[in-house]
Amino acid sequence: LDAAIDLVAKSRNATLIDQLVDFIRGDSDNVPKDKHFEYKLQYALGNFLHAVGIALMIAQREEEAGNYKAAHALLLKTYRDLESQKLGVPMDLWRQLMILHSYILVKRLVKNGDHTNAALMLLRVAQNIQRFPAHMVPILTSVVIECQRAGIKDQAREYACVLMRPENRSLIAEQYKRKIESIVRKGAASQAEPFKENTAPCAYCGMDSLAESTLECPQCQNISPFCVATGLRVLRNDWAACPSCHFPARYSAFQ
Repeated sequence: LDAAIDLVAKSRNATLIDQLVDFIRGDSDNVPKDKHFEYKLQYALGNFLHAVGIALMIAQREEEAGNYKAAHALLLKTYRDLESQKLGVPMDLWRQLMILHSYILVKRLVKNGDHTNAALMLLRVAQNIQRFPAHMVPILTSVVIECQRAGIKDQAREYACVLMRPENRSLIAEQYKRKIESIVRKGAASQAEPFKENTAPCAYCGMDSLAESTLECPQCQNISPFCVATGLRVLRNDWAACPSCHFPARYSAFQ
């Protein structure tokens, strides 16, 4: 199929294109082929926005199956393909990639002992938990544990209460169930200081006191790039690109 895609893309013959699309979709033999082939065809033809729509469809299917790394890899490739063509990145693609990338970063952040940033990324994921239907309870459990470690007590209790709902409680891993129950019981009586996230000015309008994990500025409505290494907002005085994938990053994250 790869050879057929290259041939048809070079020929630009409308009849051949239609026949190949029908074959990939299974219209001609009732055997649908992997959607990745249709993505490759549309990209080779220069139909980049059509290719993005297919990529988002494939990524959603991978997410539903719990294959988050595969979904992330596809969306990152699509992002880089658009950048290489000097085309704008559609908001749907950017947002879905941002959510998946935040999830992918958590394991490394926890391994490095950065529980505060891990908790902030998990809270971002939790706000979009519908994208992780196969692992909702394990992810929310991680949200509670990391928020507790980072001292983000209010959110730890909020999501602990979600986990204690009847439809979720039986799915909590036994090793965490007692701890989560304890957080729910003690949370109401807790007088802990509210968590204060680090802030920095918006890179576009300079608005002060904007939390570093907040990407959209409420004042100018601009959306800042997120750092590929930390997931936090890229800052005007701390802006670079990953030397490997050329994704936006904080310069300080590579020092």
